[in-house]
This record gives sequence, structure tokens and C-alpha cells, in this order.
Amino acid sequence: MLIDIAPLKEKETAETPINAPINTGSSGKKQLYIKTWGCQMNVYDSKRMADVLRPLGYETTDQPDHADMVILNTCHIREKATEKVFSEIGRLRPHKKRRTAEGKETIFAVAGCVAQAEGDIITARAKEIDLVFGPQSYHELPEMVAQLTGAYGDKRIINTNFPVENKFDLLPQEESAPSAPVAHIAIQEGCDKFCSFCVVPYTRGAEYSRDVAQILQETRNLVAAGAKEIQLLGQNVNAYHGTGMNGKTWDLGRLLFAVAEINGVERIRYTTSHPKDMHEELYRAHAEIPQLMPYLHLPVQSGSDAILKAMNRKHTRDEYFRVIDRMREARPDIAFSSDFIIGFPGETDQDFADTLDMIKRVNYGSAYSFKYSMRPGTPATALQGQIHESIKDLRLQELQALVFAQSQAFNESFVGKIVPILIERTGRKQEQMNGRSPWLQSTVFSVGATAKNRGLGQTLDVKITSASATALHGELVLHD
Repeated sequence: MLIDIAPLKEKETAETPINAPINTGSSGKKQLYIKTWGCQMNVYDSKRMADVLRPLGYETTDQPDHADMVILNTCHIREKATEKVFSEIGRLRPHKKRRTAEGKETIFAVAGCVAQAEGDIITARAKEIDLVFGPQSYHELPEMVAQLTGAYGDKRIINTNFPVENKFDLLPQEESAPSAPVAHIAIQEGCDKFCSFCVVPYTRGAEYSRDVAQILQETRNLVAAGAKEIQLLGQNVNAYHGTGMNGKTWDLGRLLFAVAEINGVERIRYTTSHPKDMHEELYRAHAEIPQLMPYLHLPVQSGSDAILKAMNRKHTRDEYFRVIDRMREARPDIAFSSDFIIGFPGETDQDFADTLDMIKRVNYGSAYSFKYSMRPGTPATALQGQIHESIKDLRLQELQALVFAQSQAFNESFVGKIVPILIERTGRKQEQMNGRSPWLQSTVFSVGATAKNRGLGQTLDVKITSASATALHGELVLHD
């Protein structure tokens, strides 16, 4: 299973496939290859697709050559998202052609937000695609596969409806197989904000929040399987409003207190938040829950009130600053990251200067930034004042240089300190481990001759010896 991760709602990055843990399968098993682009919600969806297909005999593989089913789980936030999908289809086309010549059936599917938005285009341009389905219908995969492979099977299925039933109620429970140290749980999906540049309301639908009991049970299952850190996911995760144990509506803050009470939960994070949905119980959670990590991804997109209004962000720069101040009052050591769109239609030099000023005032630990690009069907495509690419390029370089300097300074402030690191995987070199700090900093450290006693999921004290803008480096601290 290949994963190309981006933050949860409004960020674009260069493609960087990451190998997820895989089961290469055994004789007689059908092989399932899933490639994932986009946000952590897409990563979660891909894992659940594998869960749904497992009873049909599918085991995941990171090699598409001999896969019986290929799923491309797509993201529509990214620039030229549709063309990247067709490029991947072209790369994989020979595998299906070869298997067909060998008399072997291969189901070729496109899933996710591009499928939801452009399913007809995909099937018109790529005749080898058997199945197209959106993010709200993957719980129906067994039925769709049966339709394709039955004696009177359909030649092609397009399922981009928004089902009446809730997919989370129909998904199988997480298995108790060994889990990674960090586990993700989707608690909220969809968006009601309708930012003028964003396709999420059209591909994920209206905001929906899962019941508290369902979330807590999934958390217990994951912890029992070995998870130490729980990351709660949602397009607007702090807009969570699920039905609680007492039948009343719970907000995210109250849910965080309940998750923290589960024995074995060592760390908690949540993403992605909207500045408009911060609330008192959430501030209190950051002040009082020790497992809640001192890091918050809070996208703002622009530091200009004029551009924020054009984006339909529903908050001002001063309101954003007030949220930052309240969070720092609740948790003085908290670090922030954000998303920025550069060159939004109508952005003047002063608007861009306001964005730089915001970055300087907040002083981010990290931030993600990209040039505005049109998304079909979004209101921003009709706005006047499109910015020339050369201007976007210059502004983006200036902003990224500022953020890089802030990230470098933030990470260098940890040199000489002892930091608790949750081990997530082995390092590239022998006797190295890789994990993350409470502030989400990637940390590489040597464990020396004690490596045999240091396993994934442990939290170890590491003395930071050096830092870059993207990572910390250190040495294991040995305690008597």
C-alpha cells in the first residue's frame, strides 16, 4: 500500500510516496494494491477499504505487478490532481494488459475525491477502469466487487452517490492484529464552510460526526492492538458534534477528555481545525489533558482580511490572533503550523505583506504553502484579478524562506534538551530509530548497543544534539 500524505484539508505538496506496513500475502490469497494521495483522512479510508475487502480474501501488497485489484485513492485538493491520476493509470495499464493476456482478471478502480468529482471523465478517458467510487461509498466495495465478478457481472460500475446510510455504521470493526504505534480515527467528515477555493463540500458532503460510543470503542481496539498515540481526524475536526453517552451532543473538547481516560492512550492529536470552530471546552482540554500534545495545525490561508473575505473563510485576522493567544494561555509551550495559499485572485502587494506580518507575529513551528490553482466547480474560479504565475512564484519563495527560517530556529531551540520521543519506525542506518516529539518533530537518534531492547511504540528520552528545519537528531539517554 503506497501512501502520499498531505495535511488534512487544504494543503498541497510534492508527491512523496511512503511505504506503509504491508502483508505481501500467501499462496491462494488475492493481492490488493492501493495507492493513496492526499490527506490523513484518505490514508484512513484506504486502510478501511483493505479491512472491507479482507473477508473476500484480499491481502495488501506494495507491488502492483501481480495485484488482483488495484485501487487509486485520489485527492482533489492537489494541483493537476486529475492528470496525476491519468498518469498513474498509464503507468499501471501494462500490468492489467499483461494479466489479461495470461487469463487473469484484474479489477482496476479509482476512488476518493477525484472519482467523486470527475467519475464520468475518468471512465470516458480510461477504458480499462472497471470501478469508480467516491469517499462516501467504499463500505459498499464487497457488493461492487461481486457485481463485477459475478456470472452476469456488470462491465463497469460508477458509484458516486451520497448514500442515505452512514458508512461508519457499516464498516467492520478494527481488527486486534498488531497495530502501528500511531493510529488514526476518523471522527468527523465533510464540510459546511464552503471556502471559495475548496472542493471538499462537493466531494465529501455535509459535516457529519460519529457517535461517541463508536469512537471510544475503536480507540480501545486500537490501543489493545498496540497503538500508543491516537490521532482524531476530520475535515473540520473541531466542528465535531457527535451524540454522547448520555444522548446529548458532545463537542471535540469533551470527546478529548473521554479519549484521555482510556487506559493505554499515551498521546492524543487532532487535525485539521478551523479557526471559527474553537471553543471553551477545547481550550480547557489543552490546559488539563497531559496526553494532548502541544501542537496544533490551524490553517489560516491568508493574513489579509480582504482575501479572507474573498475566500469566505468566515473569520478575520484579528479573530485568528485571538485564537492563537487563547491557546498559548491554555498551553504556553504549544507550537502551531498552518496552511497558506499564495496568489489568490485579487491578492495585492499589501495583502501579501499582511500575510508575511501574520507569520512573523505567530512564529510558526512549520507551515505548508502553495500557489493558488483553480478547482473546477469552486466559486473562486469566477473571481476577477487572477495573479500571474511569475508573481505567485516570487511571493511563494519569499514566504517559504520566512517559514523555513522560523522552522529552523524552532527546532534549534531544542538542541541540548532532553525530549520524549515515541518510536514509530527503525532508522535508515543500523541501530537508529525514528520517532516524533510531542511537537510533531521528526527525530532520528542512535540507540547504540541497546537496540535490541528498544522497540516500536516505546517512548524514550533523547538528548537533541543537532537540528535542521525539518528534523531533530539526537542520542538516547540511558537511565540507571
